Amino acid sequence: MVRCIAIDDEPMALRQIKSFIERTEHLELVAVCRSAVEAKAIVEQGSIDLIFVDINMPDLNGIDFVRALPGNHYVIFTTAHAEFALEGFKLNAIDYLLKPFTYEEFAKASQKVISLADLVERCHSAESTIAQIEAESADKEFISVKADYKTQLVRIADIVYLESAGEYVRLHIEGSSTITTLFRLKNMEAQLPQESFMRVHRSYIINLKRISSYTKGRIFLDNGEYIPLGENYKERFLEQFEKGL
Repeated sequence: MVRCIAIDDEPMALRQIKSFIERTEHLELVAVCRSAVEAKAIVEQGSIDLIFVDINMPDLNGIDFVRALPGNHYVIFTTAHAEFALEGFKLNAIDYLLKPFTYEEFAKASQKVISLADLVERCHSAESTIAQIEAESADKEFISVKADYKTQLVRIADIVYLESAGEYVRLHIEGSSTITTLFRLKNMEAQLPQESFMRVHRSYIINLKRISSYTKGRIFLDNGEYIPLGENYKERFLEQFEKGL
């Protein structure tokens, strides 16, 4: 819901805007004000999204009022004076309604704000979801693996490397044990933290923290084994290796 305030020194114009807002879905009228001075305190409370404001008003005109406002608000200017249009748009107004305007014109201008507010909300929601996923991934200590007709938890830090074996993946665990699961390597890759694991060959993913050295296309691990470095993965690996992983 877009929360609105209407500001106009003409009672008839103010009643019309109030009526239009109340007719429009997704708009909520918070207050009507006869002057910008009166409206200033309400807007500064931070509960207003959209401001319908006349330009030519006594004491404080609409343009100076909007220019002095802290924060960001959607603004639609309403005025009988077309010569103020350019000045209004310089303030990033969403629209400019020239009196007398119809409900259709009002609704069209309002829909711009409603659509923009919805887009902003969806973007914020997406950002929040991404942040949550990243936080959960960062805190993830175990992955679940189905093997031998049961599901078991494997500590991620204990995985030395993963090896593709057709439709299966072998997890080589610290202590020389292995777990074989019916899973594709690319699906396992998606479950592992990217800052700790890297695919270095079409058949291998390694734990970067378990690397001891690299030479001539071979990556040596701290358990004494080595993994071949695929040509398609070489550039990315060497870039990380030179940074100290």
